[in-house]
Amino acid sequence: MRFASEDVGNADPGALTLTLAAKEAYDFLGDPEGELALAQATLYLALAPKSNAVYIAHNEAKEDVRQRPAEPVPLHIRNAPTRLMKDLGYGTGYQYAHDAPDARVDQQDLPDSLRGRQYYRRPTAGSKPSWGGASPKWRRWRLRAATA
Repeated sequence: MRFASEDVGNADPGALTLTLAAKEAYDFLGDPEGELALAQATLYLALAPKSNAVYIAHNEAKEDVRQRPAEPVPLHIRNAPTRLMKDLGYGTGYQYAHDAPDARVDQQDLPDSLRGRQYYRRPTAGSKPSWGGASPKWRRWRLRAATA
């Protein structure tokens, strides 16, 4: 499971699911029949494209938190359940991406000291996930928005 998550990662997001299914099959069947499920998962992982981009991004984000543990949350993404918080500007100017065209908003959600920081970098090898955060078009748009 560690290999599926750390070494294959988003190059093949289904690898983790397949590995968990193999573990379940082994737990259900036991030896010797369950060993085939483990062998199948092992072979799948060995032949799968590899990407440690999530692993690297996660470690970089953890390091930023370690180095800057008290960075203020930008006011526009702070919840404002009380009148005082609203008066202090909490939530003012927040843009809800789900209501925006293409689900994109030009909004900086990191503290100012991390402005423009990009943790996840799409791998150049392996399968190309189709989710928006990984698409080159979305990345170009986000980079322009972050540097504006």
